[in-house]
Amino acid sequence: MNSKSLVTILLLTVSSLVCAQNRNQKVRARIDSVLTARYFRTPYDTNYVVRPEGNLTLKVRLNQTGNDFHAKGTVNDIYSKADLHTSHKTTVSIAASYRGISAALALNPAKMSGAYKDYEFNLNYYSSRLSLDLSYQRSESLAGDIFFNDRAGRLEAGEATMKVLNMAGYYTFNHRHFSYPAAFTQSYIQRRSAGSWLAGISYQGGSIKTTEALLARNPNAPDTRIYVGHFGIGGGYGYNWVLGRGWLLHFSMLPTFVVYNRNNMTVRGERKKAQRMRFNMIFNERVAIVCNISPRYFAGATLVMNNSVFDDDVVVVNQNKWRARAFVGLRL
Repeated sequence: MNSKSLVTILLLTVSSLVCAQNRNQKVRARIDSVLTARYFRTPYDTNYVVRPEGNLTLKVRLNQTGNDFHAKGTVNDIYSKADLHTSHKTTVSIAASYRGISAALALNPAKMSGAYKDYEFNLNYYSSRLSLDLSYQRSESLAGDIFFNDRAGRLEAGEATMKVLNMAGYYTFNHRHFSYPAAFTQSYIQRRSAGSWLAGISYQGGSIKTTEALLARNPNAPDTRIYVGHFGIGGGYGYNWVLGRGWLLHFSMLPTFVVYNRNNMTVRGERKKAQRMRFNMIFNERVAIVCNISPRYFAGATLVMNNSVFDDDVVVVNQNKWRARAFVGLRL
């Protein structure tokens, strides 16, 4: 190979590398411009709602959840009543959000030490118009007072298993002035007080079953299974108060009317079902307080609750699921 051929090959190689680098830069610039346009688009009134400075948000969060369950009914000539609650789950999490896309890592010290065996999954989505709270819980820590034919007893952890799914979805009508993310994800900042009417749906479903551990301790206790599933449609209202410099107080409520249910109770093999259509309610409440200490630093706390009231001649069910969260954050 002569020197001219070698120089030609080197020039072609350098040229191809330069072209490839230019193409990569153009692709990265195009992707970044798309993300920037998506992140900073303004389907809201900037006099009321603005994006914070910086693209990256880091947060440290302390979370605690709990669930109370109450049920009663008469099946197979046995009157049963239960007032139960799960142990509280406490987690510490680190969350990162880049231009509206978030990820988090949560640690449960009690579960890591083996003291807590329950499982819980939470999914929360908050945008300008749509919001969703979803949680699934499988618990063996259910405990509390039980009654069979007016004979009081005690249900200990491990003697019953509970599986429950809670879901609440919101649509915000006044999304140009009122921001859910400002209160719950801090991806927006509420500058002036505003409220909005809400429309939404909610669902609560699951089961509670006694285990062989209860029968081994108390042979007279009947095998009991409670199934719950009710779907509601309704509307409510939410409001963001901007108090002083950097303070935000949020409150919202979405009551829904149960339009369909599949509740039933089984005692010693005999099942009784609730009426499919029955006037009952599911309430969904949210409370938050946020302090924007500076353009970069913020802190606050939130509380999300789902409460159901289902009253029927056969089965009466009341469930109260809640999640509390405290956090501090930094914007970069």
